[in-house]
Amino acid sequence: MFKTRAYITLAILFTFGAWVAPAPAQETFFKGKTMRIVVGFSAGGGFDTYSRAIGRHMGKHIPGNPTIIVENMTGAASILSANHLYRIAKPDGLTIGNFHGFQILNQVLGAPGIEFDARKFEWLGVPVQDTGACALARASGINSLEQWRAAKTPVKLGGVGPGDASYGMARVLKEVLGLPVQPIPGYKGTAEIRLAAESGELAGGCWQWESIKVIWGKALDAGDVNLVIQLVPKPHPELPKVPLAVSLAKTEEARLLLQAAVHDPNSITRPYSLPPGTPKDRVKVLQKAFMDTMRDPEFLADAKRSKMDINPVPGEEVEKTVARFFKLDPALVTKLREILK
Repeated sequence: MFKTRAYITLAILFTFGAWVAPAPAQETFFKGKTMRIVVGFSAGGGFDTYSRAIGRHMGKHIPGNPTIIVENMTGAASILSANHLYRIAKPDGLTIGNFHGFQILNQVLGAPGIEFDARKFEWLGVPVQDTGACALARASGINSLEQWRAAKTPVKLGGVGPGDASYGMARVLKEVLGLPVQPIPGYKGTAEIRLAAESGELAGGCWQWESIKVIWGKALDAGDVNLVIQLVPKPHPELPKVPLAVSLAKTEEARLLLQAAVHDPNSITRPYSLPPGTPKDRVKVLQKAFMDTMRDPEFLADAKRSKMDINPVPGEEVEKTVARFFKLDPALVTKLREILK
């Protein structure tokens, strides 16, 4: 009888233990591992700067404190890195992707080269909701929106290429708002656009203010570069006197196109994500670690030194925003496809 009761007791304990036992301890999995943040743009640009700062601090918020390194995988305006994350990277939680959120819109538009489905990524979050802006070198002679509108020849704006926000914003300014613009694609990233503008090859470029002030800060302070226009619904607190692109929109269609092509993508410009199929327990661990990093005083101090704005969006909200892109009106999608081709 005693043995029978003992067996029953052990069986109950085993069953109960199996029921309450957590998934394999994440500290056991991550301890001693090296994680990668694969950035879709070149070293020295805004995406790279944010990722390296995150990589310096996020590991201490992950159980097991893994080492985090940054790899740059340039190509096709970050499509190459996004495809890599979707098709090649192991879904084990050790590879984080950081490609341009504009590519989510490009998937909806049917852009060539995209081999991912953004709805299947596991989103960790976004460190900042970006502000689209155009920075032009003083030497270009275009130091205000009035001068730009009156320009006799198209203003050369550098871009990575079709499918990238830098090129897309230039196209929108030309095709939707009627500014004299000559988009020049073919640059690897914003760092190269900056150098081309400094050499006189370009007048400047349009990308995120949060990156512009990081990688072009000295020239801004010296007055060698000017912010001429910003592409957001409301002025950024640091740019109260810089005119809004939406002020040039003369029709409701133009405003809707600007919203879909620029304003909404800017809210998730710098998403961090994991490959589809990553175990859910690891996804949750890394989502929490990402947001904990965004609140980390040491990280925030690091970001402040580098003039990086931090205004994070959690992974769950990024997922909702991504879903909205796939609900755009088909007629609007057709028009956007013509503009951004």
